Amino acid sequence: MSRLLDRFGPALAGLHGQALHDAIIASEGRTLLAEVAVPSPPVLAGTANAELAAAFGADLVCLNLVDPTAVGPLVGGLEVLEPAAEGFAGLARLLGRPVGLNLEPDVEAVPAAYRATPQAAAAAAEGGAAFVLVTANPDRGVSIADLCAAVTTVRSSVPDLRCIGGKMHQAGVHERLGVDTVDALLAAGAQGVVVPLPGTVPGVSEATAAAMVDAARAAGALAVGTIGTSQEGADPDTLRQLALTAKRIGVDVHHLGDAGWAGVAPPENLYAYSVTIRGVRHTWNRMARNARATWKEAQ
Repeated sequence: MSRLLDRFGPALAGLHGQALHDAIIASEGRTLLAEVAVPSPPVLAGTANAELAAAFGADLVCLNLVDPTAVGPLVGGLEVLEPAAEGFAGLARLLGRPVGLNLEPDVEAVPAAYRATPQAAAAAAEGGAAFVLVTANPDRGVSIADLCAAVTTVRSSVPDLRCIGGKMHQAGVHERLGVDTVDALLAAGAQGVVVPLPGTVPGVSEATAAAMVDAARAAGALAVGTIGTSQEGADPDTLRQLALTAKRIGVDVHHLGDAGWAGVAPPENLYAYSVTIRGVRHTWNRMARNARATWKEAQ
C-alpha cells in the first residue's frame, strides 16, 4: 500500500475502506483533514470552501451539517460547474480528495437530516462518502453513550463504510475523556477514535491524550487528533504548537475544524499546520498537484 502522501488525483480521491486506513497509517502521522460547514457561504464567491481547503494542503475533507440524502452538489460555490459535482463521489473527483461527513447521534437536539440513522448512513455510502465521523456539534447534549449508540448504528447499517467516533469538545455534556472513552467507542465498533488535542478541551493533558492514542492504535484503529474548539481560527503560531503536540502524542490524522471566517479554517492556518507536520515538500506537492484530480478523466 502506497502512502496517502504519495497519492494524487483519482488514486487519492477513490480511497475507501481498508485501503484508506492503510494509506493513512503508511503516512506516519502526516495526514491532514479539513472540516467544512456546508450551510456557510463560500469565503470566495464562486469557489467552494472545500476547494479552498484542498488548495491549501488538506488531504481529506469532512462535511459538517450536511444532509447525505440531498440530491446534487453538496456544497456552495459550485453552482456554475458543468457537469455538476454531485454527491460525495462527485465532490471527491473534483477535489482529488476522499470526502466524508459528520453524523450526530439520534437525539432531539440534532436536526433529523444530520442524525446517524440507518437511512442516513446508507445514503452516505451510496453517495460515495469515504468515511463517517460520528461526533456532535456544540450544545447538543450528547454523551459518550449516545455516540457509542450512533457508531453501532452506522457500523451495523454500512459495515464497509469507515467509521470514526468521539468528542472534539464536550457537546453540552461534560464527561471525563480518556482511555475508557476510547474503549467504549471501540467496543461499539469504531474503526477510528477522536482524541481532542491537548490545549483544546480543558483537562485533556498530553499524557491523557497520548494514552488515548495508544489505546486506539493498539486495537488497530485510527487515532484522529482534533481541533474542534474554534482554535482552528487562532493565529498560525498557535496552530503550529498544537500540530507539534499532536505529533508528540502520535495521532494518525490531524483534524482542523470549520470555525474560520465562514465554515472553514483560515487557509493560512491549514498551510501552517501542514508545513509543521510534514514540511514544505509534502505540503507543496499536495497543493501543486491539484490539477491532477481531473487529468485522467480529461483524456
